Amino acid sequence: MPCIKYISSAIFLFFVIAGFSQSEELYKSNSIPEELKAKANAIVRLNDVSIDVTSIDELSIVEKRIVTVLNEKGNSAVGAYVGYDKYSKIKKIEAKIFNEEGEEIKKFKKKDFIDRSAVDGGTLYSDSRVLLMGYTPATYPYTVEFYCEIESSNTAAIPTWRPISGYYVGVQKDVYKLTDNVGLGMRFKEKNLQDYTITKSNSPESLSYTLENALPISPEDLSPSYYNYYPQVLVAMENFSFYGVEGKAKNWLEFGDWMNDALLKGRNTVTEETKQQVIELTANLSDPIEKAKAVFKFVQENTRYISVQVGIGGVQPIPALEVDQLKYGDCKGLTNYTKSLLEVVGVTSYYCIVEAGDEIIDLEDDFASLEQGNHIILSIPTDDDTVWLDCTSQLHPFNFIGDFTDNRNVLVVKPNASEIVKTKVYLDSLNHQSTEADIKLNANGSFTSKISRKTKGLQYDNRFYIERKPNDKVVEYYKYHWSYINNLEILKYNFINNKIDVEFTEDIELGASSYATVSGERLLFKPNVFNQNSYVPTRYRSRKMPIDISRGYLDEDTFKIEIPKGFEVEALPENMTIKNKFGEYQFQISSSDNIITYKRRLFIKKGQYPNTDYKDYRDFRKQISKADNSKIVLKSIN
Repeated sequence: MPCIKYISSAIFLFFVIAGFSQSEELYKSNSIPEELKAKANAIVRLNDVSIDVTSIDELSIVEKRIVTVLNEKGNSAVGAYVGYDKYSKIKKIEAKIFNEEGEEIKKFKKKDFIDRSAVDGGTLYSDSRVLLMGYTPATYPYTVEFYCEIESSNTAAIPTWRPISGYYVGVQKDVYKLTDNVGLGMRFKEKNLQDYTITKSNSPESLSYTLENALPISPEDLSPSYYNYYPQVLVAMENFSFYGVEGKAKNWLEFGDWMNDALLKGRNTVTEETKQQVIELTANLSDPIEKAKAVFKFVQENTRYISVQVGIGGVQPIPALEVDQLKYGDCKGLTNYTKSLLEVVGVTSYYCIVEAGDEIIDLEDDFASLEQGNHIILSIPTDDDTVWLDCTSQLHPFNFIGDFTDNRNVLVVKPNASEIVKTKVYLDSLNHQSTEADIKLNANGSFTSKISRKTKGLQYDNRFYIERKPNDKVVEYYKYHWSYINNLEILKYNFINNKIDVEFTEDIELGASSYATVSGERLLFKPNVFNQNSYVPTRYRSRKMPIDISRGYLDEDTFKIEIPKGFEVEALPENMTIKNKFGEYQFQISSSDNIITYKRRLFIKKGQYPNTDYKDYRDFRKQISKADNSKIVLKSIN
């Protein structure tokens, strides 16, 4: 018996020592597996998050994170920060810095962390704050161990598990554990787990996921949003408390009812004076859409956007009465205010939650959660379609939301009828740019020109904002836009912003002192003066991701070039036409007397294609670039 006791003690001591040894290896940079370091800026050695829900209004989060930063670009992967407000408390927070050999060189206690607002300077006021570690490394690599404990009364927004934090970051191990100790009705949705080494152990009351040895991912041109292919697990509770407001929702219908009843109801009052103003504005209008246009214009002219991150988690809008009195609000407040004014004049509209941004990210149509959505817009139903309004913009035309919220799933909050709906899709050919130019080329290679360019659809969105820029910024914009034209001089410009037809017109007079190349008795120049497209996607030895052309467009150009007296055309590029599944490209050149007419059409189709099509698409863009840079040769006849 004694010998068994001694053997057991020895075995126990062995495992304790082995455990300490293994733990110490996480702080040494040279212990990182070589395959994880390839193309990496940082390596997550360990990220361990444990979430315990102990009541409907109480949960705790414990996180331990060890990250080795290999170079300056990897600093953003450290993640040594945590947010808080009056509903969440940081019970403990600390960090340690280790050198390349794994020796501790610096320690941060709670008092050493930087305490600042969690939102940017554009926010008027907010009760959200963040503690973050401020450390400037002297050498690389270095390792950070970050530890924090948080208590929160918010069980409505359970953190999503996203073990891959970005590009060029390898992950040695990531652990996520969640326990519902009180049976609130845990729901979850797994996405994109199949291509990773992940182990899991789930039950109705708990989740456990571990990812190991995920290689760094490099970005690839024209890839889908990484949200669409990174592994993640979305989590929510059917019964929850959101900053003191209890709710119940297992789908978007119930979620919308809760939002409508708990967050929006009773916040639609405006002053009697404003009521009378909008009633008078719409007194002679019978069409609801015409009334909505008048109200939208009133809001644009009488309010301004300022972020206001207070109230119930920064999600409940400030009352319409406050917006009415203060004349400002954020996306929630201004949308609710516009909705309230439309109610006054008898127009039905709905508050909508959307994930806004240049990348198209949908709300999950089969999984309701407060973790989704970052912006609020307004929808107005009609017999034929839906009108969409972004009430934060003082510039956008009525029913134009642009590429910030286009073509994505949003939650339309309706009493007892909330639903996921797709926002407006701007069809390829409607994202239209047409350019006409008369160009006078001179014998010394200089030229002068008058241009008229009209843009519609999403191309309008890329142009109309320049009308509000000062003169020096307008000139700077065009010199950057036509950077391939040397010594460009903007002589005059005029803009027409047609918000009814959503069309922006630029009339420009300009010149350049050295556009054509003078070579003895010859002039060489590119006939595509104002729309040269040199974009060619990056070449990859082994393309991994599918191709995502998220938005298509159509460009049509007609340039008439007057050649200088005493010259004749010696050589013209051959006309070209290309048609394939990605789009169409063609140009035609003709010459009559002293005028060369250049016509060009480029049509790019929206679509998703397999990675095996990448070379074909890249070849298509190479052909376009080469054709757009083709030259005309003029010869002196004197």
